[in-house]
Amino acid sequence: NGTSILIFPGGGYQHLSMEKEGSKIAEWLNSMQITAFVVKYRLPSDLIMEDKTIGPLQDAQEAIKIVRKNAKQWKLDENKIGVIGFSAGGHLASTLATKFDEKTYASKDNTISSRPDFTLLIYPVISMKNEITHSSSKTSLLGNNPTELLVEKFSNENHVTIQTPPTFIVHTSDDKSVSVMNSINYYLALKEKKIDAELHLYEKGGHGFGLGSKETSQFWVIDCTNWLKKHNFL
Repeated sequence: NGTSILIFPGGGYQHLSMEKEGSKIAEWLNSMQITAFVVKYRLPSDLIMEDKTIGPLQDAQEAIKIVRKNAKQWKLDENKIGVIGFSAGGHLASTLATKFDEKTYASKDNTISSRPDFTLLIYPVISMKNEITHSSSKTSLLGNNPTELLVEKFSNENHVTIQTPPTFIVHTSDDKSVSVMNSINYYLALKEKKIDAELHLYEKGGHGFGLGSKETSQFWVIDCTNWLKKHNFL
């Protein structure tokens, strides 16, 4: 239908959940006539990166540019390119949503925007602050002893601007891996900047439920579909 979505699987910045939070999500999006791209972004590594904190973001920025650059050829609407991120993939999606214009590498396509037109965040890691962060994601991305400046830089609730795209967020209250406060704080930051945002907090479902579990989280796909329709992406 012209809408496309780039999928960022989770995995704590240590591995990628390519099936449950990748290919299965792509199939669900395809069922709604949305073109899907599963992004196999590089995981942070001091062995292959000069600055591992921006490695995943470099891939996310470039992925958006590739899709936008080829939109006409692939019969896509260049103004309907969104991202969906799960857990640590949600951190990457929200990093892209708040740092899409940060120059993290030398690009040949500086005239092409890497700003997503909308963001879908599913049980996302948002903050790197000790009180609410997912500790293994933080360590994988920022290292064992990150500076306060680095923690602040990648706590995405602090970097929402009027340019941050419309956002749909899902979390469960009983998530024991990633605190629900990640989503709540990001939602509040979006509302402060008057960004269109919708937050669904389900009572049960835990973490990593993918397309839904037997608990209340199973309804998120319906709510997300309705949000996409409301914003004319379906």
